[in-house]
Amino acid sequence: MKRTAIAYWLIPAEPARTFLEKVIGGLARRYNAPIFEPHTTIHVGSDRADAEEVIAKALCCCGPIEVKVLDVCHTGEFTKTLFAQLALNKQLQRLNSIIRGAAQNSSSYQLDPHMSLLYKKMSIVSRQELARSIKLLFSEITFDSIKAVCCASPTRNRADVEAWRVVAAKSLSE
Repeated sequence: MKRTAIAYWLIPAEPARTFLEKVIGGLARRYNAPIFEPHTTIHVGSDRADAEEVIAKALCCCGPIEVKVLDVCHTGEFTKTLFAQLALNKQLQRLNSIIRGAAQNSSSYQLDPHMSLLYKKMSIVSRQELARSIKLLFSEITFDSIKAVCCASPTRNRADVEAWRVVAAKSLSE
């Protein structure tokens, strides 16, 4: 049975944002998959938290965050079909800790920073070929805003993705 959760996302700054929107949109059209906003998930927790308040607490301690891009990878997991793996750094760990504390929940979410590029059930051979074909134009991504998104947990299909809705958003430079 699915439950509703709040996912806290970091949103990339320009020019990475527009580039990733084009990659995600192009892959979605090519593979008949859902289109979604470029993001990396920092925490997923209870939908009972006041998302505006959680984000406000995160902003007190955080500015724009730079994260190194490691590689394009793939898995059989729907929400990690094809993704850019990101390096875990102290800023991401700190933000995860602040949000987890502010949301006052003990969810089992484990921070694994990545930027999904495609959500689609595919064969391993197709995923491998696709991962090898993707070339990212940057070695680091700067994230300059944060959003709280109400979502089904776990997200398992296109309908779940298309039902996502933003419930709070702020710039990290405010």
